[in-house]
Amino acid sequence: MKDAPRAAASDSLPESVVYVVDDDAAIRGALTALLRSVGLQVRAFDSIDDFLSFRMPDVLSCLILDVRLRGASGLTLQQQPVKDRVRFPIIFLTGHGDIEMSVKAMKAGAFDFMTKPFKDQDLIDTIAAALKRDREVRQEKIIADSIRQTYDSLTVREREVILLVAEGLLNKQIADKLCLSEVTVKIHRAQAMRKLNARSVPDVVRKLQQVQ
Repeated sequence: MKDAPRAAASDSLPESVVYVVDDDAAIRGALTALLRSVGLQVRAFDSIDDFLSFRMPDVLSCLILDVRLRGASGLTLQQQPVKDRVRFPIIFLTGHGDIEMSVKAMKAGAFDFMTKPFKDQDLIDTIAAALKRDREVRQEKIIADSIRQTYDSLTVREREVILLVAEGLLNKQIADKLCLSEVTVKIHRAQAMRKLNARSVPDVVRKLQQVQ
């Protein structure tokens, strides 16, 4: 059973949410109280299924997850296709006997793991770092989506030219390769760089890496 009710459609979105999944009611309650005491919005659940059934708002988020849960391992959340749904950072809570499992979690992409018992401030600092990372990932995605949209707006010829520019070819080499005049290549190159808002060849390379 979930500790946190589902948010009503009329509720305003919080700036960020910290999710807690732990089947121990005492630990769940203690974590919720701690995080709320420092102004964090918390949603707590006693099972992975309840967590996954919750309609998560599109805001900065991270998850505090106990590695060992009744009936399932916390590592389940790092398996496909579940991993595709939970894209924000996961902080695992582990006992001293779960170090091997924690290493597996880190290799599978966990943001961090903390061994019980831990200091409250250490957890709060780790959560702050996780939310910062989620912000960075979201910003990177916005930039990548914008570049993808711009790249899709290039004409076929502009794409051909700018991809060869990114490979390091000179205008004359591109002209020979595409059977075009050098003047035509310069026009397509200038148009493509203008659309991509790229000021140099290294800038072109960096941007194209985000769409390929």
